[in-house]
Amino acid sequence: MARRSRGAGQARPLAEHYGDLVRVALMEARPAGLQTKQLVAATRLSPSQVARGIRHLRDVGASEHLTPIIWRRKEGYLFSDKPADWIEYEKKQFKIVLGRLTRLITGTLDPHLQRHPDDEWAQLASAQLTGVRATLAQLSK
Repeated sequence: MARRSRGAGQARPLAEHYGDLVRVALMEARPAGLQTKQLVAATRLSPSQVARGIRHLRDVGASEHLTPIIWRRKEGYLFSDKPADWIEYEKKQFKIVLGRLTRLITGTLDPHLQRHPDDEWAQLASAQLTGVRATLAQLSK
């Protein structure tokens, strides 16, 4: 069976469509944010489709529309015009990445090096990740 090619007027990729629906809902809610359940109700998408739309916004849509998307426990997802909000969110994200990286180092890489101190791969990874870890620590302050 031949696949149909997507020509002019054909449906856009689903992630982009979901992202557009989520973006419009968040723009209409401004300056307030929306929790996932509220986005589901506003867009009529499933929770997984909303999540896919959020991912698309973070990957592509936010840069295209110059609308940084952030998340807060109380407000949910929102577009903020305040640089202080963006910085707060960015620092929290760096802290999360730092935690994951630290657990990788202490839980896997350090024991690897202790058991095989001459392993070139482990030495390289350790040297590189030490710098990354220090950078993330600075950025999360």
